[in-house]
Amino acid sequence: QVELVESGGGLVQPGGSLRLSCTASGLSFADNTVHWYRRAPGRTREIVALITSPSNQTYYGDSVKGRFTISKDTAKNIVYLQMDNLKPEDTAVYFCAREYRYKFEDPMCGYEYTDWGQGTQVTVSS
Repeated sequence: QVELVESGGGLVQPGGSLRLSCTASGLSFADNTVHWYRRAPGRTREIVALITSPSNQTYYGDSVKGRFTISKDTAKNIVYLQMDNLKPEDTAVYFCAREYRYKFEDPMCGYEYTDWGQGTQVTVSS
């Protein structure tokens, strides 16, 4: 049985930083492409970043490019999301998820999530 657990969220001032972690049981991040996505009240689900397997290529949503960094430690089986220069519009619940891909032309399209965690709240406010 696969279980994903996010942690590291919290309250931070604009311009601040947070690092989110995603740990897994029943799943190896060395063998799976993993996403971070977010949900904010009144807004649709938004992909934040993804890291592929096995090549570890990374892709980012337009709103976070240059501010967020996704990485993984396969020895510890953890995927991280380093978030810098946070803005109030980054406020959301952040989820990590395992990807199932059915189209390969565009890494930001043509996928579904097979497993995801309970999410961690990130609030950016002064």
